[in-house]
Amino acid sequence: MQYNSTELMTVVASRILKNSDVCFVGIGLPSAACNLARLTHAPDITLIYESGTIQTKPDVLPLSIGDGELCETALTTVSVPEMFSYWLQGGRITVGFLGGAQIDKFGNINTTVVGDYHKPKVRLPGGGGAPEIAAFCHTIYVIMKQSPRAFVDKVDFITSFGHGDGPGQRKAMGLNTSGPSKIITDLCIMETEEATGEFIVTSIHPGVARETIQENTGWKIRFAGEVATTDAPTLQELEALRVLNEKTKMAHQAKIPCRKFLFARLSAVPSDAMGGVCQG
Repeated sequence: MQYNSTELMTVVASRILKNSDVCFVGIGLPSAACNLARLTHAPDITLIYESGTIQTKPDVLPLSIGDGELCETALTTVSVPEMFSYWLQGGRITVGFLGGAQIDKFGNINTTVVGDYHKPKVRLPGGGGAPEIAAFCHTIYVIMKQSPRAFVDKVDFITSFGHGDGPGQRKAMGLNTSGPSKIITDLCIMETEEATGEFIVTSIHPGVARETIQENTGWKIRFAGEVATTDAPTLQELEALRVLNEKTKMAHQAKIPCRKFLFARLSAVPSDAMGGVCQG
């Protein structure tokens, strides 16, 4: 069965999650990977989103952390202060799953600016809860499409701290968690080398050459002594992912005209009739 690089990356990322994990989920590719794991090999995984939803089981992928789908399908929803102070800083979350605009060889992530901070070429959305997730989850997995623009020798700004400049930097910063341990891309899997704190390639996806990986990496990438070949997605994994993506697409498309109608007609609708204009 044929698949594209995004499907492969999502499937591979989902496989590293365990049924017993308590996972703090980022929006986008991390959310797709985590929910695919829940729909396949890890049905009891606890997914937590920044808005305070705990053990959420969305039928479709959320557009943002504020998507009502998360709250509606959660076991419970707690306040954001409780989420960060009790659950995250309390060490109760085993895995954080993140993405970013830039990442360097030590797993430092940038989602703040491209270029000089005071005169940026591009101002990015910012960190949100990612800096705390990177600091306090037991371990961090990162999923990103690989390109020289994204995989840089040194990030323009450290939004979410990885391993700094190498081994010992996290402890020096007062962080007792392990930090980023795996990066899953559309080309390969990278893992942290304990001696250097640097990410090296440990598995190459089917049909990808080492030269392609280097061409899409902004530093001199190194390969493990034994490099595996990533297993291709199974039929079950692909079907589950495609059904999830199709349901998500249909659900979000259905909301667009409803919202447009609501905003266009809002001023003309009496307050006591608002409930009949549009639900959802």
